[in-house]
Amino acid sequence: MASNEPKFPPQSQKTQPGKEHLMEPLPQSINPHHKPTNKLSGKVALVTGGDSGIGRAVSLIFAKEGATVAFTYVKGHEEIDKDETLKLLLEAKTSDAKEPLAIAADIGYDDNCKQVVDLVVKEYGHIDILVNNAAEQHLKNSVEEITEEQLERVFRTNIFSHFFLVRHALKYMKEGSSIINSTSVNAYIGKAETLDYTSTKGAIVAFTRGLAQQLVKKGIRVNAVAPGPVWTPIQPATMPDEMIQNLGSEVPMKRAAQPSEIAPCYLFLASLQDSSYYTGQVLHPNGGLIVNA
Repeated sequence: MASNEPKFPPQSQKTQPGKEHLMEPLPQSINPHHKPTNKLSGKVALVTGGDSGIGRAVSLIFAKEGATVAFTYVKGHEEIDKDETLKLLLEAKTSDAKEPLAIAADIGYDDNCKQVVDLVVKEYGHIDILVNNAAEQHLKNSVEEITEEQLERVFRTNIFSHFFLVRHALKYMKEGSSIINSTSVNAYIGKAETLDYTSTKGAIVAFTRGLAQQLVKKGIRVNAVAPGPVWTPIQPATMPDEMIQNLGSEVPMKRAAQPSEIAPCYLFLASLQDSSYYTGQVLHPNGGLIVNA
């Protein structure tokens, strides 16, 4: 529902990646009204950045639907969030699913991505669903302020990792598998203050469309989700207090989403029974923005 009241209390975090356990209020990862129907029974899912935010919500809804879930996190920065996600996944898992797996990795590098995939396959034998979700963003007022180091770091995390993980995971994915990439509404409307982040999200749209064409003959579907503003740790880790207070006010619904409102898009795209005729597409849970894409 729309609201003109202040969105969130002023807050910021000084380090990246952001930490969910420090946020006030805590993001909603689970929709209490969700009724599982075992859509992902027997499936193995790998979710990058699954310790918090959208990644946590996706991991949890997958687990509730019967999937065995592995997720990545950043060692030394996200330990508390990782532990909480593991606890929630153990509570959410179905009786026939295997125990969840948390993997510490800097996925901006090819060797690390190979190690992640190898660990998942060693533990579970195969991968049915790959969710490329991890991302970082920084606010800069001008393209002149974006250093080469920052540009490379953002591109490594946000789009290089997609290439690396896909090419290693494909060896263990079969017909009916699903790859889901997290892009952003910023790819469609542009965002001056996060130019490098926005550029990576545009690249993810193109990557999704091109990869879908490559893999259609293998029966592997490739789609993406382009959320609008969402209450996740990337927000206080990026934005000053005043921007946090108004987060989501620019969309027609006049509010940011909770991660639990975005996760069903990923479930839809992961479920062969629901989205068997979807590939190369982008879903747009963005609070009412019209992006004509």
